[in-house]
Amino acid sequence: MATTVRRSTRTLPAAPLGPENPLPALLPPDEAHVLTDADRAALPARMARQVGYAPLRSVLPTRVLDGYGRQRTPTRLDTLVLENDRLRATVHPGLGGRLASLFHKPTGRELLYVNPVFQPADFALNGAWFSGGVEWNIGATGHTALSCAPLHAARVPAPGGDGVMVRLWEWERLRDTPFQVDLWLPENSDFLYVGARIRNPHHRTVPVYWWSNIAVPEDPGTRVLAPAEETWYFAYERRLRRIPVPEWEGTDLTYPLHSRFPADYFYEVPDGSRKWITALDEKGHGLVQTSTDLLSGRKLFVWGAGPGGRRWQQWLTEPGTPGYVEIQAGLARTQLEHLPLEAGGELAWLEAYGPLSADPGTVHGGDWPAARAHTEQRLEAALPRGTVEAAYAAWRSQADVEPEGGPGDGWLSTGSGWGALETERGGFTLPGTPFPPETLGPEQRPWRELLHTGTLPCGPHDVPPGPTLVADQWRELLESADADPDAEASGRVLRWELDYHLGVAQWHAGDRSQAVRSWERSLAAGGRWPVLRCLAVADQQDGNAARAAERLLAAVRDAGERLEGRDPLAAAALGVLARETAEALLAVDRAQEAEGVLDGLPEEQRQRGRCQLLRARALLAKGDVKGARALFDAGFEVEDLREGEEVLSDTWSALTADPLPPHYDFRMRP
Repeated sequence: MATTVRRSTRTLPAAPLGPENPLPALLPPDEAHVLTDADRAALPARMARQVGYAPLRSVLPTRVLDGYGRQRTPTRLDTLVLENDRLRATVHPGLGGRLASLFHKPTGRELLYVNPVFQPADFALNGAWFSGGVEWNIGATGHTALSCAPLHAARVPAPGGDGVMVRLWEWERLRDTPFQVDLWLPENSDFLYVGARIRNPHHRTVPVYWWSNIAVPEDPGTRVLAPAEETWYFAYERRLRRIPVPEWEGTDLTYPLHSRFPADYFYEVPDGSRKWITALDEKGHGLVQTSTDLLSGRKLFVWGAGPGGRRWQQWLTEPGTPGYVEIQAGLARTQLEHLPLEAGGELAWLEAYGPLSADPGTVHGGDWPAARAHTEQRLEAALPRGTVEAAYAAWRSQADVEPEGGPGDGWLSTGSGWGALETERGGFTLPGTPFPPETLGPEQRPWRELLHTGTLPCGPHDVPPGPTLVADQWRELLESADADPDAEASGRVLRWELDYHLGVAQWHAGDRSQAVRSWERSLAAGGRWPVLRCLAVADQQDGNAARAAERLLAAVRDAGERLEGRDPLAAAALGVLARETAEALLAVDRAQEAEGVLDGLPEEQRQRGRCQLLRARALLAKGDVKGARALFDAGFEVEDLREGEEVLSDTWSALTADPLPPHYDFRMRP
C-alpha cells in the first residue's frame, strides 16, 4: 500500500489537565540532575563545561500545569496516523507530538510501550507529563515544557517524492528556539524515519538540549544494548560515576530489573561508531533506534525493582499494566549538559525506529562484546548505516519546504500563537516552519499591542494577571512601556500591573534587587495579592521566612476578596496561593494559621492530596500525632507529587516507626 496520513482519534481513560497555574514560576524546578562543584570538576573538560553551561533560571515564560487530578473518564484524543504496508505510527499532535504507538504489521508486535491511560504527573519542567511512546524533549534538562501542549502539524512532501510526511513544529519558549520534527514511512520500509531540526534565529548564542525519550516494554528478560563498554551512572543520590558495562559490583545492569532503585545510565559511545540503542526481550525481539552521528548520546533509564520504582510505575498508569523502561538518544553525552548553538545556526539529524530480531543466545550470553557486535550486525542487515545517511541527505532538501495549507485550512493541527508573536517581533524568516498571524490568540494580543504601541493593556481586576514575557527584548519594552489609557481603573491603579510584569521579567534576568523595587512600586500603585506573593518569594530567597509568611497571608486574604471564584484561573490561583501560604506558615511554626488558610478553601480544593498532606503536617506540628496519623490511615493521593520528592516518607517517619505503607512509598534512593 502507498504511505498514507490521516486524522483519527484514540479513546482511553484520561484525567483532565485542569487550568494552568497563574502564579509566575519565579524559581527553577527542583531538578534532580544537578552536581556539586567538586563532582563537576572531576569530569572531562568539555563535559564539565557543558554541565555548567546555562542552567535554567526558571520555567518562565511558560506556566506550570499542576491542576490535574487522578479521576479518569473515557476521553477522545486526536491522533495522526502514518501507515504503509509494514508499519502504523500514531501521533498525538495535541500532546507534544508524542509518538504514541509504532505497530509492526508483519509480526503483529507493538514496538513501544503504549500507556492504556492518560494520567498527568509532575515530571515535566512545568509540571504535567505522561508516560509512554516517544517524547521529543527540547529546552533544558528534564521533560519538555511542551509535554502536554499542542504542536502545529501539517502534510509535507516526503523526500524523493515518496508520498507525504507529517511535520510537527513549534516555538520552544524556554530557550526561544523554533524546532521541527518530520516523520515519514518510505514505501515497504520497516523503519519510521524522523528528521529533526533546531534553529537559532537570534543574533546571540543560545543553549540547546534534545533527548528523544523512547518508552519500551519491560519484563525480566529485557536487555538493553548499546555500543559501549562504559556508562556514566547517575541516581538520585545526585552523583555521576563512570562505571563499566555490562556488570558493576557483581550485577549485570543491562537488564533493567536488576537495578533496585531508579537510575540513569549514559553510555560512553565511541566517536566514529554507529549510534544506536535497542531493548530486546528474552526471544531477541524488540525495538531499535539509530541515527546520524550528531545525535551521539545514548541512555537507559530504569525504575528498578524496588518498591518506590514499582509504585511510580503504577502511579503513571493503572494496576496490572506491564512496566516500561526508557531508551534515549540525545545531543550530548548526558542529560546534565546543554550545548551552545551559535547565532543563525541550526542542528539537524535523522533518526530511525523499527523492529529488530537477533539470536537470543548471543544477545543474552555472557560475552558482552559478542552480544553488541551481533546486534549491530543485525541492525546493519535490517537498515544499513549508509541508508540512514542517504535518507538524511534526501530529507535536508525537504526540510525547508512549506507545509500544505494553513491553520484551519489544510493543517492537521494548530499549536500556540507564541511563535507568530516572536517571529513578528524579531522579523525572522523560517522556511518550512511558518508561524502566521492567524495563530495569534488572546494571550498574545496584549504583548503584540505592547510591541506596536508601547502600551501594555491590563486585564480584568477580578482574575489573575496574564502570563509575563521575560526575554531581554520584552523586558526592554516593558521598561519603556506606558500604562493603558483606556483602562477602567485610574492610571495609578493601572500602573501596578505594568510594574508587576516588569518585576517578573527583571527577576528572571537575575536583577533581583530591581525586581523587588518594581514590585514595591507596584504595591504602592494599588497592586495587591500578585505583588505580595512575588515579594514573599523574594523574602524566602533572602532568608526572611517570617516576613514571607506575613506577606503570603496578606496575599491569600486579599485574593479571596478580589478574585471571581467562578473563573477557573482565579480558583486555581487561590488554591495554589493557599498551599504556598500554608507551607510558609509551617516553616515559621504557625501551624494553627496554616490550618485556617486551608479551611478557607472550597471543599474541592481542601480535598486535594497536597492540602491533605499539609493538614497532616500542621497537625503533627501542633503535636496531634493521632490526628495526623488518621489522615494517612484514611488515605489520600498527592496528585502533583514531584519526581524525587520525599515529603510523604519524611512526614510518615516523623509520625511513626511503622513501615511506610506501599501506596505512600515513592522513594527513589536508598
